Amino acid sequence: MDTKNIERLFGCIMERLDRQEQMLEDLRNNRPEQPANAPEATKLLNGERLYDNQDLCLMLQVSKRSLQRYRSIGILPYLMLRQKSYYKESDVEKFLSEHLDEINKDRVEAYKARIR
Repeated sequence: MDTKNIERLFGCIMERLDRQEQMLEDLRNNRPEQPANAPEATKLLNGERLYDNQDLCLMLQVSKRSLQRYRSIGILPYLMLRQKSYYKESDVEKFLSEHLDEINKDRVEAYKARIR
């Protein structure tokens, strides 16, 4: 066999391994492959809804920098999954109840209603 044939065979083997690795990852996550244009499903962790930065920014009408500040000072618990920040629904409700005193009670209830 010459070098070109060996490289072609290794290329085919690597492609197959990549496809199998992707299939195993999909099975591990219990999710079928979704088309690129499909809406993203609600993320859950142990049955509890997770919000990402964009979700929370829209809900609370704050910037990503504000969320980062809340995380940094420790008043908004978060999880890092694949280098992305997520917030558990219960933690967001607790944050709204305990740390947003400057917002009147009517607005806190409105924010909580958005979460549900």
